[in-house]
Amino acid sequence: LSVPRLVAAAREELGAGRRRRLPAARALQLAGEVLAVAAGLKPALLYDCGAAGPAELRRYLARLREAGLAPHRLHLLGVEGSALLLHPGLARRRLAAVLRTRPAPFMDVSAGRQCPALCGPVEAEAIRGHLAALLAHLRAAEATSAGPVSSSEVVPTGWNLCTIVGVLLGYPAAYAFTTEEGTENCLALTPLRVFTVQASCPRIKDGLRVQIYSFSIPESLCVELKEVLDVWCNELKEAFSAQSDFVDLCVTSEVVSLPAVAL
Repeated sequence: LSVPRLVAAAREELGAGRRRRLPAARALQLAGEVLAVAAGLKPALLYDCGAAGPAELRRYLARLREAGLAPHRLHLLGVEGSALLLHPGLARRRLAAVLRTRPAPFMDVSAGRQCPALCGPVEAEAIRGHLAALLAHLRAAEATSAGPVSSSEVVPTGWNLCTIVGVLLGYPAAYAFTTEEGTENCLALTPLRVFTVQASCPRIKDGLRVQIYSFSIPESLCVELKEVLDVWCNELKEAFSAQSDFVDLCVTSEVVSLPAVAL
């Protein structure tokens, strides 16, 4: 693979409206994250590199394919101005798995709570309804799609996007909160276990470390969610052993407490 071509693809297709050029390191990290989705290591990535929309992202992905990256089919999902790049099959399997999981892996961190807790049955069932609607949308989009990159837009009526996106990104448990309180939460100064997953990607560049996952779970919920975490970790290792683009998988965790946590 040509590193200059990968960097140029990001700068030329995704750089509109930027005051500064996209750093080469960020461009390679983004290419690595796209490859991680294509390789089946995670169901999706959330694109957060500026003002580029679906059209720019499609051109960027076409440039990556020309450079020999991301050979599998991908799906661009638009959600209220955000863009998620999905591995279609893995994203659907992830949604279906979460719908089956009991207790539901949703963590209520509403501002009115004294401390985080797993969502109650009423809240969990509402979230499942939103996930089921998204799963139906993705199945319909897949049935009518053609070409290497498909795209669709979903209207998330009443959804908590923090929760839905957390599930789509492949996190073992997702945060939820009552939207009546805005995005406020009860995580300030709460001990959080932050999990980070990295791997080397010699296919793109020798020595390149790509961050595949980064998410947190309140330390107080780690025992309740141990089985969910163990299943997630085992599935990640299985997926890693089934691909050849990445090597040297490293899963780490540390406990942090922050004065404020934005979700």
